[in-house]
Amino acid sequence: MAAPRPSLTTRLTSARLVLRPARTQDTGELCALARKNKTHLAPWNPLPARGEDPSSLTVVARSVAVQRAQWREGRAFPFLVVERKPEPRIVGRINLNAVVRGAFHNAYLGYWIDASRQGQGLMTEATQLVLGFAFGDAGLHRVQVAIMPRNAPSLKVVEKIGFRKEGFALRYLQIAGRWEDHLLFAMTSEEWAERQTSQP
Repeated sequence: MAAPRPSLTTRLTSARLVLRPARTQDTGELCALARKNKTHLAPWNPLPARGEDPSSLTVVARSVAVQRAQWREGRAFPFLVVERKPEPRIVGRINLNAVVRGAFHNAYLGYWIDASRQGQGLMTEATQLVLGFAFGDAGLHRVQVAIMPRNAPSLKVVEKIGFRKEGFALRYLQIAGRWEDHLLFAMTSEEWAERQTSQP
């Protein structure tokens, strides 16, 4: 059976947010957001390639092109997190990465939000939208996420949503130049459906 191929025109909406794939015309705003959050994101991201500035116009434009190609090929579903009011503005990203089909039907969840928008429940709202998409239009069976134990805001998101803790991975990913331990969480489509029917 062919894997679902959601459209690049996909839009996920909630009371405060619109989630959508990046477009070429978003490049300038994404550069500004990356520059603004450079210090905020540095402890949680892999080091960039030597001499590469992740907030430069060239790098961001290339990233947008790669992400759109991955979406078309069904290999990843990266979304911009756009706050709707007082006027639409990009405040973060949330991605379903490394999509594997076959017997697995799995993706890896990753997300970040503007430092000034933390603590307002926006990423919890965005994650709920993306899980609905993952287990709906994208036809996935499982979504998993790895979080460093000291990343309290990210841990709070998965705990509020009800991800199941699966274990501890020693020196799992190289982040900011160091091999970092991660806590592993997952949710399956069955667990998601059960949560949806049990919520008021």
